[in-house]
Amino acid sequence: MTDSTLTPGMGKRERLVAGARRVMQEQGVEKTTIAEIAQAADVPAGNVYYYFKTKDELIDATIESLSQEVQALLQSLERHRSPQARLKALVRALTGPRDLVAEYGCPMGSLCSELGKSTDGAEHDCAQLLRRPVDWAEHQFRQMGRHDARDLAVALIASYQGIALLTNSFRDPELMVREARRLERWIDSLS
Repeated sequence: MTDSTLTPGMGKRERLVAGARRVMQEQGVEKTTIAEIAQAADVPAGNVYYYFKTKDELIDATIESLSQEVQALLQSLERHRSPQARLKALVRALTGPRDLVAEYGCPMGSLCSELGKSTDGAEHDCAQLLRRPVDWAEHQFRQMGRHDARDLAVALIASYQGIALLTNSFRDPELMVREARRLERWIDSLS
């Protein structure tokens, strides 16, 4: 989940958010400067403050952009006929950008982890980035008739976040491929 590329016709605000997403994923929130975001977005640095008064506002816009991407992904999975097929499609979607995850980590997990340690007093609702797929997966497991749906949903997303961390730490995208296969077998075993 990293649709943070600049495309023709994007407005400056959208380019700034896309640039922030890319730079923050590559080097983390703390190290990222407004000037680096402006450069990545191909926007003059002075223009950033027209759209975002503070770096915190830009971080919030980045979280919202990721959240919308997660929501769009989850909605797209509804085209699959069964909850089991939808869950397996989620696993494939999450492990799709494995090369980027190997290089920079999971954009959602990394952002949540870093902002969760922040001591600057700024409140950012990063939890929504992980809550949404957990809630969605819980609904799918519940449709499969599972009474332990919440626990299974947490286990699924925790497994993905764990393999994303290991994939990044070992710089080995193949880890995600193997874990995706294991998760698909696990989902099949639950029906």
